[in-house]
Amino acid sequence: MTVKKLRFISDVRLKISHINSMQNHDTSHDIPLGKQVEYPSSYQPELLFPVARQLKRDEIDIQGQLPFHGKDIWNAYELSWLNSKGKPQVAIAVFEFDCASTNIIESKSFKLYLNSLNQTRFTDWSIVEKTLTEDLSKASETTVSVKLYEVEAYNESVPVNEWRGILLDEQDIEVCDYQYDPDLLKVESEEEVSESLYSHLLKSNCLITSQPDWASILIEYKGPKINHEALLKYLISFRNHNEFHEQCVERVFTDIMRYCEPSELTVYARYTRRGGLDINPWRSNVKSKLCPNQRHARQ
Repeated sequence: MTVKKLRFISDVRLKISHINSMQNHDTSHDIPLGKQVEYPSSYQPELLFPVARQLKRDEIDIQGQLPFHGKDIWNAYELSWLNSKGKPQVAIAVFEFDCASTNIIESKSFKLYLNSLNQTRFTDWSIVEKTLTEDLSKASETTVSVKLYEVEAYNESVPVNEWRGILLDEQDIEVCDYQYDPDLLKVESEEEVSESLYSHLLKSNCLITSQPDWASILIEYKGPKINHEALLKYLISFRNHNEFHEQCVERVFTDIMRYCEPSELTVYARYTRRGGLDINPWRSNVKSKLCPNQRHARQ
C-alpha cells in the first residue's frame, strides 16, 4: 500500500473519531471522504470506514433498547474480481446489516473497498463471499449476511416490484419551505385505521459530501389517521437535510411515533444507487414483519 493511501486512511479515521465526539459539528468540508481519492488496485479491507450508529441516535433520543427492529439492505451492482486463471468475474451482491449493529459503513469507503477486489484473484465464488462476510462483519460489529448472484440469477431472485397503497404524491399541495420540520406532522382524526402510504419525493443529502440522495419511502401504520397532506410536506422537508440514509429512516420512524402515536409502524426507504450501491433501510415495531428486498424501477 502506498504512503499516500496509508495517510488517507489515517486522516479519515481521525476525522470520524472527531465526528463521534462532536455530533453537531459540521464536518462536510473537512473529511477526506468527500474529496477525490485514488481507487485501490489491490485488496484492502482496511478501507472500510465504520460510523457509530449511536452518533445520530442520540440526536433523536434513542437510548438503550431500540424502539424497532430492522435491517439495511445494500445491493452492489459493480462487484468484480479475478478467478485463479486471471479471468474477470462479475456478480451482484446483496448485503444485509442488522440495525442493532454498532456501526454503519460509510458508502464511499464501501465502494473503495469493493473496488479493491477488482484485480485480486480468488479460487472460487465462495471464498469471495466468505471474505466479504468476514470484513463487513468486523467493521460493523455484527454478523452480516452476504449473497452473491450471477446477473441472470439476480434478475430472477430480485425482480422489479412496486409498492401497493396510497401514493401521497398525487396530492395538489403548495410547498414553500424545504427545511426539516417534524412539527408538520399531525393526526387527522382519532379514528384508528391501517394504511400503507408511499412517496417518491424523499430527497436528503449525504452527511459527508452533501451530494443528493433520492428515495422512495413506504410508511405502513395502524393507529390514529395521519393527515396525508401534512405527511407529504414533512417528507419533502428533508430536501435540504444532511444525514445518512439509515439515519433519515430512523428519524422518520421516531418523528411519526412521537407526533402521531401509531400502535404499529413500519418505515422502508429504497434509495437510488450511487457509485454502484443502493441502500435500503427498513425499520418496524411489528415483531412479525419481515423485510423483502423489493427493487423499484428507479433502482
